[in-house]
Amino acid sequence: MSIQGGSAGPTTSAEAHAIGADAAADLAATLKAIADPLRLRMLSAIATSATGETTAGDLATLTAVSQPTVSHHLKVLREVGLLTSDRRGTWVWYRIAPAYRGAVTTLLDRFAPAAVEVHGAHAAAAYGEVAGLADVDPALDRIAASLSEHFADTPERECYRVVRESYTALARRGGNAAHLVPLTEHFARQRIIDAEKARGAQDAHPPQVLFVCVANAGRSQLAAALLRHYAGDRVVVRSAGSAPASDVHTAVRGILDELGDPAAVDAVTRFYPKPLTDDAVRAADVVVTMGCGDACPVLPDKRYEDWTVGDPALASSAGVAAIRDELDRRVRELLASLLPTEGILTTEGTR
Repeated sequence: MSIQGGSAGPTTSAEAHAIGADAAADLAATLKAIADPLRLRMLSAIATSATGETTAGDLATLTAVSQPTVSHHLKVLREVGLLTSDRRGTWVWYRIAPAYRGAVTTLLDRFAPAAVEVHGAHAAAAYGEVAGLADVDPALDRIAASLSEHFADTPERECYRVVRESYTALARRGGNAAHLVPLTEHFARQRIIDAEKARGAQDAHPPQVLFVCVANAGRSQLAAALLRHYAGDRVVVRSAGSAPASDVHTAVRGILDELGDPAAVDAVTRFYPKPLTDDAVRAADVVVTMGCGDACPVLPDKRYEDWTVGDPALASSAGVAAIRDELDRRVRELLASLLPTEGILTTEGTR
């Protein structure tokens, strides 16, 4: 029965689900404040600072604008509540407001990379389209059969399950479909190894480190490659992402190539974006997180470290180099703690 005349009808579906007008106005004001390239760079610099705070003088190095202009941008961010500040001596120190820390982390580590690199394959993956799964059934069956023969401690049905899950997870991140089958074989093999280690099937093993970020396309890839470069086979290295991208960032690939270490930069069979799995966490002795928030499971008897490091996907050439240097320093310190009685292998020899 339709309603005639000018009487008010029921609340529409859109009205019932949309945020309120007042909330939208407040949100728009905050988004307007950060809708400036320099302000976004300032937020990222403050959020990834080792101490969580910085001065206007430090932020002035981000651009050629004058100090008063930098101060103006900081004032805008402070007026909407994104930043807090306090004066110590002659310097004013700025930090992310506590209420906004989680939101800023989400903006920089999740939304920003997606906005920069989104394309058709990512969009298809967002809708859960896994094209061609039926066409690869024979290949997946062969992989599962081969793995079941190689891993006697893992039941055959478990190998088939892991292979199918691995293919689906990798297909959902997008990327070149032609690489899915060989990547599936490597990822499934890695998962089974991790599962067997977590069950105690391998008693003696070198320390295992898992690097985790959001996309597994920048920081975690670079950290993993650096640790593999310095440690060789003395440490088992893994990396994963809570929301893996389809490929490693171009800037990071360039840095990996500069290592000149094929074993650490084998992007096809080892250093490709991979989904985070519980087995990888259980198998790890050390879990290093970088910007993935609470997506990584926290298990007892694990050593966890959280590294505050910028995202190379959004950085300038100089910024990428600085991120590389910071990760290099942290990786060396981590390796020294894992193997305190051994030297660190470098391109110049052993230190």
